[in-house]
Amino acid sequence: MSSDYARYAVRRVLQAAVVVLLAYVFTFVVISVLPGDPVSNTLRNPENGFTEDEITRIIAYYGLDQPVYVQLWESLTRFLSGDLGVSLRSNLPVSQMLGDVLPSTLRLAGTALVVAVVLAFALAFAVQYLPPRLGQVLRSFPSLFLSVPNFIVGLLLLQVFSFQLGLFRVIDSETPLATFVAAVALGIPVSAQIAEVLIANLDHESRQEYAAVARSRGLGRVRLFWKHLLKPSSLPVVTVIALTVGELLGGSLITEAIFGRAGVGSLVQRSVSTQDLPVLQAVVALAAVVFVVVNLLADLLYPLLDPRVRLDGGRRTGSTTPTTDPVRPQREVVAP
Repeated sequence: MSSDYARYAVRRVLQAAVVVLLAYVFTFVVISVLPGDPVSNTLRNPENGFTEDEITRIIAYYGLDQPVYVQLWESLTRFLSGDLGVSLRSNLPVSQMLGDVLPSTLRLAGTALVVAVVLAFALAFAVQYLPPRLGQVLRSFPSLFLSVPNFIVGLLLLQVFSFQLGLFRVIDSETPLATFVAAVALGIPVSAQIAEVLIANLDHESRQEYAAVARSRGLGRVRLFWKHLLKPSSLPVVTVIALTVGELLGGSLITEAIFGRAGVGSLVQRSVSTQDLPVLQAVVALAAVVFVVVNLLADLLYPLLDPRVRLDGGRRTGSTTPTTDPVRPQREVVAP
C-alpha cells in the first residue's frame, strides 16, 4: 500500500496547490472587476499623505498601468515567491502586518478547536453512558449550541468573567484566561457539529455484533467505549474537524471584535473600511491556504487511521457504490 499511498498523497498535494492558486486568482479577478478604481482613490486620498513619486512607484509595483492579465501574472508571481505586496494605507509590507496579528488569531483558533473537541467527546460519552432520560436531554445540546450565535455566548462570558467576577480585564485580552474564555465562545458552536457526528456514529457502532460480543464477555462500558467504540466512531470526525476550520477562522473575526483582540479580524475590519485591497487579498489567500492544508492533512490521515481504506493507483477502491468524489477516501464495509 506504500506505493499506492504515495501516489495518492502526491495527487492530493497537487490538487490542493491548484485550489489555492484558483482561490488567489478568483480573488484578484473579483477585485479587478469592481467598479471604480479603489487603489488609485486610496493612493490619491489626501488623508493618506502619499506624494506623487510614491504613488508612481506603487502603481508601477502593482502594474496598475498594465493590462489585467499582466497584473495577474505579476501578482501571482509575487504570491508564489512569498511577497504579499505593500499596504496602500500604512505603506508597510503586508507579510509584516499579517505576522504581527496572526499569532493571536492562531492561539485563539487553536484553543477553540481543543475546547470544541474536548466538549464534543465529553458530550458524546455522557449521552452514551448516563441514564437514558438525562442522555436524551444531552442529545439536544448540539442543536442548542448551533442555534445560539457565538457573539451572544461571547457577550455573556465577557459579562460574567470580566465585568462581574473581574478575572481578566478587557483592555488586557491576550492573557491566557482571556484567550481561553474567548476560545470557549468560539468553540461551543463548532463542538455541536463534531458532537452530532460522533454521537450518531457511536449509536451505530454500539449496535454492531462485535460490541454485543464484547458486552457478553463482561467488558465494562467505559473500557468498551475507549477500546472498541471510540476509534471507528471518531474516523468521520476527522473530516468534520477539517471542515470546521473555515468556521473557526470566520468566527474568530467576530470573537476578536467582541473581546477586543488585535488579530486578523481587526486587520480585516480596518482594511475593509480603508479599501486596502492588497491586505484583503492576502488574508483571503491565507485563509484558503489554511483551509486547504488542514483538509489535505485529513485526507492523508484517513487511510492511515482506517485499515479498511484501500488505495489503487492513487485512487481509493473497495466500494461498490458509485460516488461523485474521486478524491476523498471511502471506508470499505467489512465484517468486524
